[in-house]
Amino acid sequence: MHELSRFALPAFLLFAGLAGCVETTTDTPNDDLSALPHDVHSYAKPAEARVTHVALNLNADFEAQQLVGTATLTIETAPDAEEIVLDIRDLAIEQITDTDGNELTFSTGDTDDLLGAPLTIELPSAANQIVVHYRTGEGADAVQWLNSEQTSSGAPFLFTQGQAILTRTWIPTQDSPGIRQTYEAEITVPEGLTAVMSAEGNSRDGEPTEDGRTTFRFRMDEPIPPYLIALAIGDLEFRELGPRSGVWAEPQVVEAAAYEFAEVEAMMDAAENLYGPYRWGRYDILVLPPSFPFGGMENPRLTFATPTILAGDRSLVSLIAHELAHSWSGNLVTNATWDDFWLNEGFTSYFENRIMEAVYGADYAAMLESLSRTGLDAELEELDEADTHLRLNLEGRDPDEGMTAIAYDKGAAFLFTVEEIVGRERFDTFLRGYFDAHAFRPMTTERFVAYMDAELFAGDAGLRARVDPEAWIYGPGLPENASEVTSEAFSRVEAQAEAFSNGTAPAELSTEEWTTHEWLHFLKSLPESLSSEQLAALDGAFGFTETGNSEVRFAWLRVAIRNRYEPAFASLEEFLTTQGRRKFILPLYTDLAASDWGRPIADRIYRDARPTYHAITFNSVDEVLGAPGAAE
Repeated sequence: MHELSRFALPAFLLFAGLAGCVETTTDTPNDDLSALPHDVHSYAKPAEARVTHVALNLNADFEAQQLVGTATLTIETAPDAEEIVLDIRDLAIEQITDTDGNELTFSTGDTDDLLGAPLTIELPSAANQIVVHYRTGEGADAVQWLNSEQTSSGAPFLFTQGQAILTRTWIPTQDSPGIRQTYEAEITVPEGLTAVMSAEGNSRDGEPTEDGRTTFRFRMDEPIPPYLIALAIGDLEFRELGPRSGVWAEPQVVEAAAYEFAEVEAMMDAAENLYGPYRWGRYDILVLPPSFPFGGMENPRLTFATPTILAGDRSLVSLIAHELAHSWSGNLVTNATWDDFWLNEGFTSYFENRIMEAVYGADYAAMLESLSRTGLDAELEELDEADTHLRLNLEGRDPDEGMTAIAYDKGAAFLFTVEEIVGRERFDTFLRGYFDAHAFRPMTTERFVAYMDAELFAGDAGLRARVDPEAWIYGPGLPENASEVTSEAFSRVEAQAEAFSNGTAPAELSTEEWTTHEWLHFLKSLPESLSSEQLAALDGAFGFTETGNSEVRFAWLRVAIRNRYEPAFASLEEFLTTQGRRKFILPLYTDLAASDWGRPIADRIYRDARPTYHAITFNSVDEVLGAPGAAE
């Protein structure tokens, strides 16, 4: 996943959350779940009985906004097991049978607002499969139904988002990242729509049904954590990018997306040269409708991405590098519990930077690392000290509370520091071996440290002391040995920002061939207070108000709000009403609401725009502005 904003704490993106993980071995096989730490965000008891395969047969009812059908679960059990415990939330369980149709006894435990409820099912006496007949409910937070106002094509759209613990709202299974499962699916959709999934089988050629609908079939033969089972349905077209990559999107978007992602194959080659073969077959990208509230989600074989990265100049593709890197860190080797989330995102952020360096050069990568460190420094000033450890302990808290720069940027800073101390060649060899040794397996922090001791430090106590992994993992903030981050490009940008502040006309500044990151740093380096004349001069020279680069436009609009630069307000309203990415939407409304003059503008725009936003976005903005009409 790629989305960081201190304004965007609630909902799907990130997490933390398990307590008391104790693990000492470095070679626990994927199927030895009795050795996994207890996951306090799951009711499952995998040492007794665990799900190994999920077979879905679902109808997408857009009128009722429900997924209806069955989940056939293949189960592995201990010899004396008599029942299996699943995770469910807001699912209507209609019947549970064996594969011959014989009813099985089941019970649903007390419901927790966060975790849902345990579904306990008696096991068949002579079979290893159960069939759960169910339908999703109104509170199925993983399933997002978009109306025609929320799409580019005007056709309805559905997508799912399971991370961290939302898969249980659309699939009755054991919803813990350590319990990896294969899956297959038959998805039936209204005529004219196409279904795609994080699996093999994506195609526009479905099988017509007798009632005029269409059925699509999928299969994922590699075991994945359940949060990576993903579905999307809409008016979709496909464009090939390379021999093993392509892009799916609505017809109005697909050509722009194909242009934007033209360098995906080069990124794949760079990633493989670093850390070994890509093991998922294809790497396709699905561009979601404008209301998609996040940057990206790393679903295997089919990354979900926001349309706001379609800048027209391929300047925002680091997000794709991040999601691609997850094909190794996160999808291939997965945190066993959400307390160890840094093992997904810290590794991926580091790997993303290395991909970008290989494709675009060291200067470009240095800017990305500098931006990462700046964001981390800001986050460290705001977080409670206990939440600045890499390995978190959020028992009793929503796992979304782990969505901070700690997992991403402190995790990456740790790996950059290790690289600096042990040397890049040695560290690359170690990481490639790590991905190979633990492919398709869950991982804990303790096991990773043990693997470092065995394979990286190899008894060299002095080298280990210089790295000091415990200070990074279990200590607060940034340790003293953190590698320094410098960017010559940003130093040159700062000089230009200072020159502008001292009276140099914008047209006379040296901005030739600046990248998105240089423009963002320039805007952040400007004085807090600027006159309307200064802002008009900047806008006239560089076209910030009308730029098609969403990141630059967002940064400029924040400057405009801060200085009440009214010529940019028409662009601000358009930006707030034509896309729903929470990273952009929430800060802009928050900035407007902070002033007496801005609050009425925010209320007016939000009243009209709220119905076009995804629930995750408008729930966050409601906390700032309140739902329109709520006080009436």
